[in-house]
Formats: sequence, structure tokens, C-alpha cells
Amino acid sequence: MNWQYQWHPDMNELNGQVVSGPSDSPSEPDRHGDLAIEEARPKLKPPSMYKVWMLNDDYTPMDFVVEILEDFFNMGREQATRVMLAVHTEGKAVCGIYPQDIAETKATQVVEYARENQHPLMCQVDEA
Repeated sequence: MNWQYQWHPDMNELNGQVVSGPSDSPSEPDRHGDLAIEEARPKLKPPSMYKVWMLNDDYTPMDFVVEILEDFFNMGREQATRVMLAVHTEGKAVCGIYPQDIAETKATQVVEYARENQHPLMCQVDEA
């Protein structure tokens, strides 16, 4: 058998015969019998947020704390100084609020950096 197909997109013809598929126009939704089928969109909720707290100690220099707040929490010098003073006077202060994985990563990075520089600085992560 010799099959020869000639497609003519403007007329929906195949070898001179009109061809119709599941939908004659691409703008129509897929149909199943008399029902239109549409994919359900998942409902997304924002992630839970967590606070990163910096805890005061009697050994870590204030300048080092300001440096950490600038480098790890993207604070300007003035804001970092205010947060450092809050840590010093109140015992702890919030450095930032992030989704859980980011908050835990930042707290871990700060503690590791402090250890590398022989400082006992600690951070804590709590749900906001």
C-alpha cells in the first residue's frame, strides 16, 4: 500500500477529507463527554517564618557582632550597631525573620564564623 498524506492546515484536510480532532479550535478546553476538564491549581500558602536571635555573651567584641550583622544579615552600619546594642543591653535581639531553612542556615553560618574567630557567640531560631 502506498500512503501519501498531504496536510493542509488552513482547511483541516487530509487527502481532501475534512479532519476533526478532539477540539476544532485550540482555545476550547479538553472535553470529556459533556464535561469540560480543567486542571486544578494547587493552593499555595506562604512558608512559616522564623526569627534568628543573637544571644549576648561577655566575651564577643561589639565590633565583631556589628561585622556579623553587616555581613550575614545585610544590615547597614547604623542598623547593625542598634541591633548589637540591643543584644548587649537586653540579652538577645532579632537579627532577621526568614523561612525556616534560611533562618537555620544563617544561624549556623554565624556560629561557625564566630568559632573560626575564637568567639563564643550564639544564635537561636524560633518560630515568628
